Amino acid sequence: MNAQKRYEIFARLQAENPHPTTELNWSTPFELLAAVLLSAQATDVGVNKATDKLFPVANTPQGIIDLGIDGLKSYIKTIGLFNTKAENLMKTCHLLINQHGGEVPETRKALEALPGVGRKTANVILNTAFGQPTIAVDTHIFRVSNRTGIAKGKDVVEVEQKLLRHVPNAFKQDAHHWLILHGRYTCIARKPRCGSCIIEDLCDYKDKTELA
Repeated sequence: MNAQKRYEIFARLQAENPHPTTELNWSTPFELLAAVLLSAQATDVGVNKATDKLFPVANTPQGIIDLGIDGLKSYIKTIGLFNTKAENLMKTCHLLINQHGGEVPETRKALEALPGVGRKTANVILNTAFGQPTIAVDTHIFRVSNRTGIAKGKDVVEVEQKLLRHVPNAFKQDAHHWLILHGRYTCIARKPRCGSCIIEDLCDYKDKTELA
């Protein structure tokens, strides 16, 4: 995989989807933070079903606190690990009010200090809510990056560092959205749909399929 191939890969992904974004429903940085916290080991569809009912009732840190822990759980009980997620979200809301004036902070250090917020979640918030060119590496991006040869690495941090180094600056802002969507719908885990892949001829994957 060389720089020219990488540029062409992202140019094609951009041409197909010029304005990619998360599939989570959100309208404020806090809504995005809450949705991402709830999305661990859950589908975006499942999270959206819960937050579509939760956010009209409570979509601020104080609003969540006013619901109380049991009230919050009643809205998110359809999501996996909802007990732990409810505790983390409630603690996060208290910290946002006590330390950040009720606003979502715009630095990685402050975000990662919030309960349940790791590097990946912080990267999503920084990129999607605040427009910073970060790349959040989830299982889809890890798979696509290694399989295609765009950025090979043994763990998510290594893949993230290589993507930040190798993705052309013109595409860095939207790169993780393109890679997630590509992994979710085309370069799927068990049998990638190489037959309908717009970057198949640029990909280094040796076991390509004819599936569309």
